[in-house]
Amino acid sequence: MLIGEYRHTVDAKKRVALPAKFRKEIGRKVIITHGFDSCLFVYPLKSWSEIAKKFAALPMGQADTRGLNRFMLAGAVEVDVDSLGRILIPDFLKSFADLKSKVVIAGVYNRLEIWDDRRWREYSDRIGKQAETLAERLGEEGIL
Repeated sequence: MLIGEYRHTVDAKKRVALPAKFRKEIGRKVIITHGFDSCLFVYPLKSWSEIAKKFAALPMGQADTRGLNRFMLAGAVEVDVDSLGRILIPDFLKSFADLKSKVVIAGVYNRLEIWDDRRWREYSDRIGKQAETLAERLGEEGIL
């Protein structure tokens, strides 16, 4: 399970080191794609395969389904994890997430998210203020 929050830097060659804690579980190849809320999603190959199958099964007759498929699948890139645990972030994804030098890598169960440090702090502050309301909604749904 991928959980936790870690701060790292993007080097001059657009590489970021994955936290050592995640390296065994994430494997030697990963998929990086557009994420939601202006971050990047990083999936182990096995998890990505399951996600991609779900996208492929969606009906293509709906414009929103086609759009989400394109957003997630066409924006996906397979990258190697080097011997130091680093991955290369393609320019178009680095630009999409507006990544500067300082980033946060967050473990979110079956994926990692890479956030620009400033955006992560803003997002965390906003969600933290809503946590009780969100918990109540989930409680009403029987989730919590």
